[in-house]
Amino acid sequence: MADVIFFEKPGCAGNNRQKALLAEAGHTVQARDLLSEPWTADRLRPFFGDRPVAEWFNRSAPAVKSGEVDPDALDEAAALALMLKTPLLIRRPLMQVGDRRDCGFEAERVDAWIGLAAGAPEGKLEGCARAGMPPCPPPAKG
Repeated sequence: MADVIFFEKPGCAGNNRQKALLAEAGHTVQARDLLSEPWTADRLRPFFGDRPVAEWFNRSAPAVKSGEVDPDALDEAAALALMLKTPLLIRRPLMQVGDRRDCGFEAERVDAWIGLAAGAPEGKLEGCARAGMPPCPPPAKG
């Protein structure tokens, strides 16, 4: 089983569900706060691999939903600069196992990478699990 470094938004119901799936599969999950991590462009960039820049973004982030940030219109440098300034824009979770890094929680992709207990579960595992409910509380300022 894998030792997964899991960068999350603390209190996010979706991230909690994802961590539970990983633990259920026998993986050790080291949860870290994505929003307070001291990111640099060089440290953040490997999590996105060869994905298009638009797939690097948290589509539930308020700035994306409002149209203030258009992920489809950004190049790599501009995207990284925005994410360093506003980590809530980063698609989550970011996960690292050994030297491999990835973003988001696409069940089939995670299952093929490190395995999930019952294979790839069906249903939406990414994005806000609280759709249609009151928004999550804002992150604590520390």
